[in-house]
Amino acid sequence: MKAERITVAITGASGAAYAIRLIDQLLIAGKEVYVLVSNPARVVLSHELNLTLPASPEAAKTALLSRLNRQSARLSVFGREQWMAPVASGSNAPDAMIVCPCSTGTLSAIAMGSCRSLLERAADVMLKEQRKLIIVPRETPFSTIHLENMLRLSRMGVTVLPASPAFYNNPSTINDLIDHVVGRILDHLGIANKLAARWGETNEQAD
Repeated sequence: MKAERITVAITGASGAAYAIRLIDQLLIAGKEVYVLVSNPARVVLSHELNLTLPASPEAAKTALLSRLNRQSARLSVFGREQWMAPVASGSNAPDAMIVCPCSTGTLSAIAMGSCRSLLERAADVMLKEQRKLIIVPRETPFSTIHLENMLRLSRMGVTVLPASPAFYNNPSTINDLIDHVVGRILDHLGIANKLAARWGETNEQAD
């Protein structure tokens, strides 16, 4: 199934720039994007990117679009307990969901089927409906608990895609490192992109 409606969930792990770049690229690709932001993620967004997302979903949408310098009716932001959002039910589930970055706390909640928030419920819906779910853990080192939770999800068909940028394409900026990870996420969504040079390519070929 071609992914046209995609949820991006942002948690409190470091690496908020990955999520913002991913949302931007999904909008460029013409996808309908649902954004879920945990309370710890708001702290990280402010600290790492100087981006303040208000608690109000509509105000958060305005702030996000302003940061991206875009105008799009294809972006929706939902609150932590906005249970009437489409992502909360298998009857209107999106085609794919990416948790990026994924904290180990959220990783654990998803692996155990916890639904304490809309974000966790949205991931649970993807599992039960057998839709594409990608988690992007950003932690080091991983404990045995973290690894067991990732293995548990992998056995359910979840794609575990750690935020591990490559260096074979000779990155020269932080944005190059971010683009490598985001490009790999887009690859697994079936969305064509040239964000980074691939193995055997030069950066010129990627452009």
